[in-house]
Amino acid sequence: MRERNVDTINDEPVFAAQLVPHRSLGRKGFRVLLLLTGMVCFVYGVFFVVTGAWLVGVFFGLDFLLLYGAFKLNYRAARRREEVTVWRTRLSVRKYAPSGRMEEHVFNPFWTRFRVRRHEEFGILSMHVSGQGQMTDVGSFLNPDDRESFAKAFKGALARVRRRI
Repeated sequence: MRERNVDTINDEPVFAAQLVPHRSLGRKGFRVLLLLTGMVCFVYGVFFVVTGAWLVGVFFGLDFLLLYGAFKLNYRAARRREEVTVWRTRLSVRKYAPSGRMEEHVFNPFWTRFRVRRHEEFGILSMHVSGQGQMTDVGSFLNPDDRESFAKAFKGALARVRRRI
């Protein structure tokens, strides 16, 4: 009976984090921005078409379509995420692409190395997890403050796991 409780405790993650890219403009803000930009482009586009400069009016329409396309691509890229989970005997890094495709990297936490590349002025530039002949980057899309907090928490989790032999 006691062995089951130990197994149950070992199955619980020591550390779990879901990393998602930050987007400063929400869906409602996106709609308001497109509405205002669309109205301005439409008004000026009609003005230039009526005054005979129809090509300028066409370019206002193209500007609006390019803005819309850029934001759509940006929101699609925001669906990217990573799940980093550390158990006592396993470390898992799951990467989800915007298309929904998942790629998982599994490491032994006792043999895993967490490398952080820093710059004096900018802080953390990149973070990599490596071990057993494989390597993957972690949190490449995070802002500098989030990279710092993740690196600190992740290093602490790896240290906790290694101390509990």
